[in-house]
Amino acid sequence: MQFSINREALLKPLQLVGGVVERRQTLPVLSNVLMVLEGNELALTGTDLEVELIGRVAGDSAKQAGAITVPARKLLDICKSLADSAVIDVTLKDNKLQLKSGRSRFTLTTLPAAEFPQVEEEPDTFSLAIGQSRLRELLDATSFAMAQQDVRYYLNGMLFEVANDYLRVVATDGHRLAMETIAMSNSIAETQQLILPRKGIMELARLLQDDAGEIVLTFGQNHIRAKVPEFTFTSKLVDGKFPDYNRVLPKGGDRTMLGECQELRQAFSRAAILSNEKYRGVRVILNAGELRILANNPEQEEAEEVVAVEYDSDSIEIGFNVSYLIDVLSTISSKKVKMTLSDPNSSALLEAEEGSDALYVVMPMRL
Repeated sequence: MQFSINREALLKPLQLVGGVVERRQTLPVLSNVLMVLEGNELALTGTDLEVELIGRVAGDSAKQAGAITVPARKLLDICKSLADSAVIDVTLKDNKLQLKSGRSRFTLTTLPAAEFPQVEEEPDTFSLAIGQSRLRELLDATSFAMAQQDVRYYLNGMLFEVANDYLRVVATDGHRLAMETIAMSNSIAETQQLILPRKGIMELARLLQDDAGEIVLTFGQNHIRAKVPEFTFTSKLVDGKFPDYNRVLPKGGDRTMLGECQELRQAFSRAAILSNEKYRGVRVILNAGELRILANNPEQEEAEEVVAVEYDSDSIEIGFNVSYLIDVLSTISSKKVKMTLSDPNSSALLEAEEGSDALYVVMPMRL
């Protein structure tokens, strides 16, 4: 294997592929990146057995094709440390990868490409094409509600529900839920539900570019594959049954509040400073025309915020985890937020006043 490549051209795919590679691995080859040179195209692959990412880049001058794996972190750090305009000459010799750039010389250990795990090919069941910026908006609007390291492993990911006329994404950790639906025509006979793992969602979101074109998502029995010209992303699907989110959506709330998103977020953030660090509970009291936020902690410290809102129903007092409310208000991009409540023991439904179909459910807290 022998080729030359511009440092800038190599760095971008290497950074993205390197993000998939785990630092602490049981298999030594999993901390490596697979380099495959065919013709003038260099493919870089990283995997942790759950998520695989292949980045492709054109080399400046390829002299000899080949395939090898090298330590991902060290290769990335070497590329970062070189000058922006540097050209790197890469040669595989005696099972060592030699890098030369200007007066710098590096020799890296390698492992055979044959040891690198490949995602098994499986028959694709269906595909859909969606704009990269649109998919990124969907993920950004909902991914914060995914669980982290929950024993209910199917919550540590995001539900993709695909029907012939819509795509819906849902995330929940059991205390809150985020959901958004977009209309699109898909050639699919019956509605499918698939769960993408948390790491897969995070890596996919990093790949998407706002000014780029469409991305094709292909769903198989056990994997999802996302393809753009420069990258192929593959992730295992979570094998489990996602809870019935329709049962969680509050129905028939008769109290509606409309408030300024930014103003409410700042008020909740200030009150949160003096909330109980463990439980993060705040009391929300709605009266005609105003919302009061009360917080206190075991040190007997208190905070009170009063925000003017549009509300003309009966008074209601309800407890919430303040972090969940701040997350929703930070995600909603419209100027105003609409909050629908029914009673102190029922979940609140939050949504943007305009410009988004995302729905957010936050369960109440006993204080």
